[in-house]
Amino acid sequence: MTPPRVVVTGGTGFIGSATLREIARLREGGDGNPPVVRAVGRRPPGGAAARVDEWAPADLADPDTLRGVCEGADVLLHLAVALGPDRERCDAVNVRGTAALMEEAARAGVRRVVHLSTAAVYGRGPHRGIAVNEVEPAPVSAVSRSRLAGERYALAAGATVLRPGLVVGPGDRWVVPALAEGIAAVPALWDGGRALLSLVYVDDLARLIVACGLAAGPAAGAVLHAGHPDPVRCADLLACLARHGVLPEVGEELPWAECVRALRASGSAVSERQLSLVALDHWYDSGACWRTAGCDPGPGPLARLGEAAGWYRSYMAAGTG
Repeated sequence: MTPPRVVVTGGTGFIGSATLREIARLREGGDGNPPVVRAVGRRPPGGAAARVDEWAPADLADPDTLRGVCEGADVLLHLAVALGPDRERCDAVNVRGTAALMEEAARAGVRRVVHLSTAAVYGRGPHRGIAVNEVEPAPVSAVSRSRLAGERYALAAGATVLRPGLVVGPGDRWVVPALAEGIAAVPALWDGGRALLSLVYVDDLARLIVACGLAAGPAAGAVLHAGHPDPVRCADLLACLARHGVLPEVGEELPWAECVRALRASGSAVSERQLSLVALDHWYDSGACWRTAGCDPGPGPLARLGEAAGWYRSYMAAGTG
């Protein structure tokens, strides 16, 4: 049997590098038909070089460079994304780059496409256990607006679109560092710590991505939430990180309105919007994704955060958080 040929974009990023590790794990596990991996990106895969068979230099912001990157491929895992406030850069990569890549996938006859998006496309919460598009997407940032726009091209190409919520684990430079900044500004259990959040550990998300790409899983053209099926309570998340020495302990419960006042008075760079993402409900019903992919979600992110504690402590101690 001919091994499947898999194209991966974003392989040097947080989620993409975990996905390459997962594919390597499958190959090392004695899979009788291990996939052949082609990484696509602006720079070679560096430390992940041993996990890829081919490297195709390309830049999503320059569609002409994408010509031929999907040639001979069976599966495309599109995990690359432009982050940050630069609207033009986000549109160039997340919208026009995605459109061009999907054209290449169609031209090359790629049979299965997985496109990574984000639950941030829903915009301001609170959201509690909502199904896909149960509330109208209303993104509020350049990144999330462009990612929602990019979804349309992926869906038109028959992709499975995954919308994870908060992703944690080694390499996370946003979620836990943002929690640390939030505690420094407002050292309390925000809104009593009652918020229910969609979290997923990065290695578990990588398993899901690979299952969606390589197994007979979700139907083509589907949008699926990709958090762990069980939501995480904010207070439990903070307590878990405190036990592992990543964050300080907090105990005082503070109503949300008082949290907002304290945040404004603190002079912190953390915005009300950023704090609300972890202090108010942002829970998206994700059970269907794991079921249709035939993928075990595992014990959940709280059970796995100990694996990342050392990385987080080093990252925070370096002052980069």
